Amino acid sequence: MTKPHGQHAVTPLRRHAAPPPPSSPTIEGMTDAHTHLTPTPLTRTRLAHTAELDAHTRAAAKALLQDAFAGDMSEEDWDHALGGMHALVWEGAELIGHASVVQRRMLHAGRSLRCGYVEGVGVRADRRRRGHGAAMMTALEQVIHNAYDLGALSASADAVPFYTARGWQLWQGPSAVLSPTGLQHTKDEDGAIYVLQGNTPLNLKDQLACDWRDGDVW
Repeated sequence: MTKPHGQHAVTPLRRHAAPPPPSSPTIEGMTDAHTHLTPTPLTRTRLAHTAELDAHTRAAAKALLQDAFAGDMSEEDWDHALGGMHALVWEGAELIGHASVVQRRMLHAGRSLRCGYVEGVGVRADRRRRGHGAAMMTALEQVIHNAYDLGALSASADAVPFYTARGWQLWQGPSAVLSPTGLQHTKDEDGAIYVLQGNTPLNLKDQLACDWRDGDVW
């Protein structure tokens, strides 16, 4: 899930969840490249693995994303956002932003690449354009650069300017999935896949194939 038909909403989200522990690592003072507005001092961005999230926080994040995508989020979409690192924006005891990066395998130019795939990006509707999306992506991009060969995501048209301003590049070649029955072209996703390059050389005009999963494969 990343875009509205595969899903990414660097736009919507919801409310309450317990505040992170005082000792939790936070990232404060991030500024959105588009709005030049800085989150208020009361907000903090926590980076944590799925295993560190209690049931209340996970429920709040799921509800936030359901609001963000106006109910257009399946159980598979939520499952896709789990198992990796979460960037959570808190305003007091309110969860107002969520994004995550999970590990996937990408097949490119005969190589199996370790990919940090961005999922479940959203900010509560009344807290958008305040730099929260940028703060979350800054945290996740650091994880991608330090742990993966590349980053990838599937973006809606509305979110493209946000990602390209941060250095994400359109994958110009065909997209595919390594399915149980073999390699299949995912034509509907062509033109919607964006990557964040690291030290691994990529040919953006070549084919990029993702691993198989239930629900939307990209």
